[in-house]
Amino acid sequence: MRLRALLVLLATVAFAASPLLVPGFGGYEPDQFPVPLDNPPVQPAGYAFSIWGIIYLWLLVSAAYGLWKRAESPQWDAPRFPLLLSLGVGAIWLPVAVLSPLWATALIWVMLVGALGALLRSPAADRYLLRGAIGLYAGWLTAASAVSVGLITAGWGVPPFGPEGWAIAALTLGLAIAAWILSRVPSPAYGAAIVWALIAVTVQNGATTTGLFAAAAAALVTGLTLYRLRAARV
Repeated sequence: MRLRALLVLLATVAFAASPLLVPGFGGYEPDQFPVPLDNPPVQPAGYAFSIWGIIYLWLLVSAAYGLWKRAESPQWDAPRFPLLLSLGVGAIWLPVAVLSPLWATALIWVMLVGALGALLRSPAADRYLLRGAIGLYAGWLTAASAVSVGLITAGWGVPPFGPEGWAIAALTLGLAIAAWILSRVPSPAYGAAIVWALIAVTVQNGATTTGLFAAAAAALVTGLTLYRLRAARV
């Protein structure tokens, strides 16, 4: 168990340091797609990506505490393997994203599967130090993975939709995953990350079909998160 706790801490440090490998990365460039994408509707407003600072810090605190105080805890050990998988892939994601949106999309879904697996295995005890950190990370990855699908399908001109149609389809996919996870794990951090992303999509699009859909989805995730928290307390 202690070795896994150490590996999680090392993987978290590598993951948090990965932006140093690609300084100034601000997302895919339009010319990385066969159909160039300028201001794609599925992408959140730029300010939303500041959430990564909180995610990195929270994961680092969680991993350090897990090694220091919970290295031999079976409850803390349960999510370590899928979390280690997600963080390990995440440490190389940015260099891959610069080279290939397709491979980056494949990798972010691997990261998501690992993060969701870790969240589903996380204990209710120490919820702010473990489940909270994993939840915020998994929530943002849920949104980011859905956005990647919307970018890839629109950027490759996949029928039958255009950029806005694929944006709504991708957001629907993310919403379905969020609803399924929240029905099993009452994590306010997970819900908050998704709401943060959806509000940023609304800000990006305004009173368009995509913007209004994202706003409605944000309200739905907020309601579901609050309902699950209340049900868990009861």
